[in-house]
Amino acid sequence: MTSPTSQESIDRLCIDTLRFLAVDAVQQANSGHPGLPLGAAPMAYLLWSRYLKHNPAGPEWWDRDRFILSAGHGSMLLYGLLHLAGYDLSLEEIKRFRQWGSQTPGHPERGVTPGVEVTTGPLGQGFGNAVGMAIAEAHLAARYNRPGFPVIDHYCYVLASDGDLMEGVASEAASLAGHLKLGKLICLYDDNRVSLAASTDLCFTEDRGARFRAYGWQVIEVADGNDLDSIAAALDTARDDREHPSLILVRTHLGYGSPGKQDSFEAHGSPLGVEEVRRTKEALGWPVEPNFLIPELALARYREALAKGGDAQGKWEETFSRYRDAHPELASEFARVMSGGLPAGWEASLPVFPPDGKGMATRVAAGKVLNALAGTLPEIVGGSADLNPSTFTAMKGRGDFESAGLTSADRQGAVGGEWGPAGANLHFGVREHAMGAAANGMAAHGGVIPFGATFLTFSDYLRPTLRLAALARLKVVQVFTHDSIGLGEDGPTHQPIEHLASLRAIPHLVTLRPGDANECAFAWQAALAVKRRPVALVLSRQGVPTLDRGKLAGAEGVLKGGYVLAEAQGGSPRLILIATGSELHLAVAAAERLQEEGIPVRVVSLPSWELFDEQPREYQDAVLPPAVTARLAIEAGSPQGWHRYVGLAGAVLGIERFGASAPGEVVMREYGFTVDNVAARARELLQQQGG
Repeated sequence: MTSPTSQESIDRLCIDTLRFLAVDAVQQANSGHPGLPLGAAPMAYLLWSRYLKHNPAGPEWWDRDRFILSAGHGSMLLYGLLHLAGYDLSLEEIKRFRQWGSQTPGHPERGVTPGVEVTTGPLGQGFGNAVGMAIAEAHLAARYNRPGFPVIDHYCYVLASDGDLMEGVASEAASLAGHLKLGKLICLYDDNRVSLAASTDLCFTEDRGARFRAYGWQVIEVADGNDLDSIAAALDTARDDREHPSLILVRTHLGYGSPGKQDSFEAHGSPLGVEEVRRTKEALGWPVEPNFLIPELALARYREALAKGGDAQGKWEETFSRYRDAHPELASEFARVMSGGLPAGWEASLPVFPPDGKGMATRVAAGKVLNALAGTLPEIVGGSADLNPSTFTAMKGRGDFESAGLTSADRQGAVGGEWGPAGANLHFGVREHAMGAAANGMAAHGGVIPFGATFLTFSDYLRPTLRLAALARLKVVQVFTHDSIGLGEDGPTHQPIEHLASLRAIPHLVTLRPGDANECAFAWQAALAVKRRPVALVLSRQGVPTLDRGKLAGAEGVLKGGYVLAEAQGGSPRLILIATGSELHLAVAAAERLQEEGIPVRVVSLPSWELFDEQPREYQDAVLPPAVTARLAIEAGSPQGWHRYVGLAGAVLGIERFGASAPGEVVMREYGFTVDNVAARARELLQQQGG
């Protein structure tokens, strides 16, 4: 191979280096997606070499541009870029693509590969994450930037495929982004018009540009995905428009250069094959051997990112040093929130609720707790899917996040105002899926603790984002209210049954269902104290008593997931009642009745299975003594999973059918959630065990 001398030929060399790293890795693994890297390599190379502000030696630098490969199936494109640019990703790891224990899994995973911002693969999710990242950037810039000190000033770029834009989550997120005028969000759309199964002519023929224009996006078209000048002009135009997010439609060819598979779905998700790899290399003028060839000139060009990135980060650090001198308190807070630490003594802001037989819904109590915390923790940012009056998640005095399409002067003026990107209350609209994806992107960006809110039954609408948050270990809080049949008249469409079991089935997700106002306070404390894990807070619509902690154990046991709320009187317990949420007071009242009958009963509150399971075995056995096999769990939801705590000899008062439309107290009574029925079931259980 002769060394090229012109800029055009050097660019071509770099692009083909990226292409064939991907092709060779996929072929060696005999698994993967070569089509996207072959077609999208030119725009990816151009973005990374001329526009992307990043430092491969400092991948966590706060003011870096973010790049998301939403089309995660094309992961070798991203891995190639990371290796070539100088991230801590060796060529050996490239050669171990899709192998056990490698840093190059089949789809990009945050925390596995240096430089991967978010976990992608389920199409549309990365696009939604990018919207969240742009929200976080705009909010932090408005809160912390001061004249002469742009400590947060970066773009979010996303590379998306046809499949991404077909997914509903992308439509929801695009609509939200256009409304919010997220002008520093730029999407490069790999418009190759081929899906996994066939040409997109079979299923995806609307005018994508017109759709995005209707959403409020700037739309730019590039007719030839190999035309670097046209792509550069499009990126320049996109970067100049701070009023609108930008969609750049880049017409590419899936499997570009493959004589037998270009523009065919066969190039999408399978290796080209040894013979077709040879033919493709010959067609593009690339040496057939050796595989994994990286010409020195190409590597040198890519590795310029190290010097450029180091210089950019160094200048930023100089700016931040002067910022710290000029605004020491603001700089200290900024450094803290970006590092993810919580201020000393933040727990002191948690409210304490007095005993109250009437009490309040846990959604109301949790809302009071959130507002108390919001005054102490400015990093809490979030909102609901158009349900603030029902979820009680509006933060008073924190302002509404609205248009991010503001000038620097406007942003400065928005600090502390009632609207604009400095506001902490997000209005996601009726877009649960986008809300979840955006919250994940906000968490991945850093500097904020994002939350979303909707009814528990609609957790189904954002479940994919919960799973990805758990997989990527993102600190996100999702607030789910209206948590049972107790919500009443809205009926079975809105009454969750299987949803708690569904949430508890997600690895690494912490689910908390507090039973009264004080448990809500500690549930929020637990949610914020948990590191690198998402949390689901599950709350009632109906009122529940605020338990008398002078007579019962303190609610701090929530931090351990479960605790002895009421100890048996008159001897060791013969029976344990275990409950969560709005059923907790039923367990307490039933235990009192059984105690009057001479039956020693222990009441255990178990708001979080996950936190309880993490406690030492000695603690778990102290709360649930193995010798006491008469155990009754009480929860207005599916009994699935409860036998891990009640054992085969125990019983569960749960629900295995859909709900009904009637006043909440009537539905609860008809489904057996009364003190009388709990006590009766407990007696029956004791009789069965000969007690």
